[in-house]
Amino acid sequence: MQPVVVAYALYLAITVPLTVLVARTLSKHGKTFLEDVFQDKTALAHSVNQLLVVGFYLVSLGFVTLFLTSDDVVLDARDVFEMLSVKVGTVALVLGVMHVGNVLVFNGIRRKHLHNGAARPVPMPPPYPGYPAPAPHPAP
Repeated sequence: MQPVVVAYALYLAITVPLTVLVARTLSKHGKTFLEDVFQDKTALAHSVNQLLVVGFYLVSLGFVTLFLTSDDVVLDARDVFEMLSVKVGTVALVLGVMHVGNVLVFNGIRRKHLHNGAARPVPMPPPYPGYPAPAPHPAP
């Protein structure tokens, strides 16, 4: 078997499980996070989580397969490891960036949800009978 084919097989054997591991981690912890955001809507939290994980898989595995090919000349074991180090390192960096991107999306969803919850005005209690209503304060 040609060394380049061994390098491709090793590349896929490393990057596909790495992608699955990151996606499962995102799914597990993202589910908890989204359930906190969508407190009364667990079905919506589960759906959003699954959609984000599917998108992560599609983009990640698409990148892994597009990045599979190489024009490098691979003649021996050293060349295999050098090619693998570049390819697996690049995939790990891209997965890390995607992971941070997903965390930022989760955080944005959470902030928006918390901001919308905090923006609701608190109703003023009615004035005591016989007393005039207090004058409203001017807006700052």
